[in-house]
Amino acid sequence: MPIWQEAPARRPPLWAPDAGLGAEVRTILKRALKWSAITALGLAFLSATLIVLYRWVNPPSSMLMLAQRLGGTTLSQHWQPLEHISSNLQLAVIVSEDGRFCRHHGVDWEELESAIDQSVDGVARGGSTIAMQTVKNLFLWPAKSYLRKAIEIPLAYAVDATWSKRRLLEIYLNIAEWGPGIFGAEAAARYHFRKPAALLTAREAALLAVSLPNPFERRAGAPGPGTQRLAGNLMLRMRAAPGMARCVRSGSGL
Repeated sequence: MPIWQEAPARRPPLWAPDAGLGAEVRTILKRALKWSAITALGLAFLSATLIVLYRWVNPPSSMLMLAQRLGGTTLSQHWQPLEHISSNLQLAVIVSEDGRFCRHHGVDWEELESAIDQSVDGVARGGSTIAMQTVKNLFLWPAKSYLRKAIEIPLAYAVDATWSKRRLLEIYLNIAEWGPGIFGAEAAARYHFRKPAALLTAREAALLAVSLPNPFERRAGAPGPGTQRLAGNLMLRMRAAPGMARCVRSGSGL
């Protein structure tokens, strides 16, 4: 080839990366991370604001209730202050759901670790305190996952630090699910026993408490043998440990 003839330009190999495309992908990733961080901070700020607000203002709804409304379920809920909810139900729920309610600060690590040890895949089926269940119902989603639990734990500490134990139990009892579209102790008492929550007997309270983990299979108003057995055992524990509800007695403060 003559020296004056220019050599043909080399074509880049087919596998060579496109520098422009790589820069575009990095830009998209940076934007995604930026907006994810902004969203996370916004949700954290909103949750913190609502937690402070709910110390005095009753929550108008919860994420669980909202999800059911969007699914077309008709809801029944009648908010009642704690003094209008039977002390039998207060004690039954504490003994059944969170025996160290008055002693821990939102998370019971002993129960949580025990529940994880007993689970098959490492995701606890149990071990949730009343504070953890309250923030899950109010702010999060029902599906079990490590992510939800990781968010749930700091929120539980936050509500326990911001609200009194009495206020925490009051909110929990007013947003807990007790049947198809049945939320709160008052709606549950009227739906299952045709009476207000203030008049629930110890047996009725025990039936409602043991139905909380699965109110669709364990029907408090029409209990099967298994639910009746659980309620009977719970009543024995209630009689043996009346002091478990000492922190929510009237006069315990806001």
